[in-house]
Order: sequence, then C-alpha cells, then structure tokens
Amino acid sequence: MSQTETPKPASPQEPPSEWNAKPQISFEDFAKLDLRVAKVLEAEDHPNADRLLRLKIDDGSGVARQICAGIKGHYEPQDLVGRHIIIVANLAPRTIRGEESRGMLLAGSNLPTDEDAPRQVVLLTPMGDLPPGSTVS
Repeated sequence: MSQTETPKPASPQEPPSEWNAKPQISFEDFAKLDLRVAKVLEAEDHPNADRLLRLKIDDGSGVARQICAGIKGHYEPQDLVGRHIIIVANLAPRTIRGEESRGMLLAGSNLPTDEDAPRQVVLLTPMGDLPPGSTVS
C-alpha cells in the first residue's frame, strides 16, 4: 500500500451464534431500562424453589423491595447481605413460585465448553462506593 492510499476498514464479523440468542433492540428500547445500584438488606432461600434466593433490597426509594433471583448454589444468602448490586428497577412485578419479585438483579454467566465444568455466575456490582438508588448508564 502506498502512503497515499487509505486503509479499508475491517469488515464486521458475525459474533458467535450464542451471542445472537435474543433479538436486536433499538437504543430507545435500551433507554427505557432503569438500572440502579441497590444494597442487599436480607437474603434467604426462596421457600418454594430450589434455585432461587429471596432478597430484600434498599433501592434508594426509602421502601425496601423484594426480588427473587436464580443464584442459589452460586451464592450463600449470608454472603450477599451488605453487598451492592445492580438491578433493573422498572421491571414490572411478577409472582415467582408464590413470591412477588419487584425487579431483577444483573449477573453475568459463562457458557461452559466442557459439560463437566460448573457454570459461573457473577453478580454485577459497582466498582466504587455508590449509595443505593444511584443510576447506572
């Protein structure tokens, strides 16, 4: 290539098929999410589910809220108390196995390539000390 030629941009490559499991959304759809920092006040096993924990959280509103999360087996309830997590605050309430859940915590998980390898689940948390109710963008 001569010094006067402009390099061509790399062509976009398709991500792996497991990345395309959900439909693409617009920025406007994403902007509807209210992501907030919350502090776990209480955590216990869900009384009617094997893989769920029931959490009471401080979302900064002044009223504790309950969420149910499928993280049992990855976290012990007592280890969650006092931790800051990220939640979807404006998710419509839903009854899960007889318990109301008013939001959803965010977590990342891997797709093990070895069927004997355990699945990892990692809670998304702020890196700094932000008070409950802080917005995430």
